[in-house]
Amino acid sequence: MNLKNKLTNLVLTIHANLFPTEHDKEVKRWFNDGGDEKFRFDYNLNSDSLVLDFGGYKGQWTSDIYSRFNCRILVFEPIKSFASNIKERFKHNEKIEVYSFALGKNCRQDLISLDNNSTSLYINSATKEEIQFEDVFEFFVNKNIQNVDLMKINIEGGEYELLTRMLDTGLIERIKNIQVQFHNFKSEDKVLMDKICLELSKTHIPTFQYKFVWENWVRLNLSNSI
Repeated sequence: MNLKNKLTNLVLTIHANLFPTEHDKEVKRWFNDGGDEKFRFDYNLNSDSLVLDFGGYKGQWTSDIYSRFNCRILVFEPIKSFASNIKERFKHNEKIEVYSFALGKNCRQDLISLDNNSTSLYINSATKEEIQFEDVFEFFVNKNIQNVDLMKINIEGGEYELLTRMLDTGLIERIKNIQVQFHNFKSEDKVLMDKICLELSKTHIPTFQYKFVWENWVRLNLSNSI
């Protein structure tokens, strides 16, 4: 990191400490309460559990979950180089399946801006890549997925499309735990998040909730749940 970038980061850190935004406060609360190690792996999983990882990136979260529970994991990563690296990382592990496409509201191709772990459809960068989307409902039907023990979503704004489709089709009731990071890229994102959370509350309740950081929703004991 050059001197200019170091100074910029220092200024941003000082500003965040002196004039924290609501998001800054939530991030601080998250880490003060224990952060990733306390919350993101605290699940009742075993070798028979099914986990979905939306936004595989380098595969570290998948690796951490697998090492704890020896569970079956489906990883979704639409960026070709990321997906290729994850496949190579787990090539000898039959319980980890890697899919080089995203799941959303329909089957289509879209253009995404590349920025390492901030790669997103909802930012603009000089480097872009065409990615493939598949309909999440059709994927569940084709794979006969009836129950998911844990679904982790970190897809840089794509969570709104994905969760809306799952709510509209009733797939959401097949998910026991939904670990999601909502993102605030667009002016309407908070409204969308609140709407999705309101719908989620009909089938799930939050076990932890740090707005635009991380939250988890666990399925209620509904009579029509798997």
